[in-house]
Amino acid sequence: MGFFTSSAPAQLHPINPPLGLHPNYFAKQPTTLVLKEKVFSFSGDDFSVKDTNGFTVVKCHGQALSFRDRKVINDPNGQFLLGLRNKLLSIHKTFIGETQDEKELFRIRKRISFGSKMEATFLNPQTSQEVTLLLKGDFWGGSADISIENGPIVAQITRELFNARQIFGDQQTVG
Repeated sequence: MGFFTSSAPAQLHPINPPLGLHPNYFAKQPTTLVLKEKVFSFSGDDFSVKDTNGFTVVKCHGQALSFRDRKVINDPNGQFLLGLRNKLLSIHKTFIGETQDEKELFRIRKRISFGSKMEATFLNPQTSQEVTLLLKGDFWGGSADISIENGPIVAQITRELFNARQIFGDQQTVG
């Protein structure tokens, strides 16, 4: 990942044992997901994630006027998967992923850098070991690589920058 440029598309392979909190969401092969923000959302944080066939994978609902910038991630049927909130009073911007009863599932911390840099830590239920994922993005925010700390790239993010839908409708597609 260059400072001003994105990295070349990586050949992604399934990780064994799988990484993640919900086994129903493990993919056996590389999968493209598309994030679509709701154009006229009161909270400004409502979006859905779909696969390339248009199947909704998850939906996010931001809570308007929330002091902690709370979001709720649900499955396509509206069942709670996790909550996400901004941690107050932290040196680095930090988000906490939680269960419905507010038990911490993971933590995402922004690192200081010119490009996008974040790290996410969670306990992988498949191995009972803590895992750290690193996100490193370009300066413009158009692309990023997500890798296991000291390991392979497990996902890539690409974003169309400055298309008409974004300029006039505040809607983005991330694949």
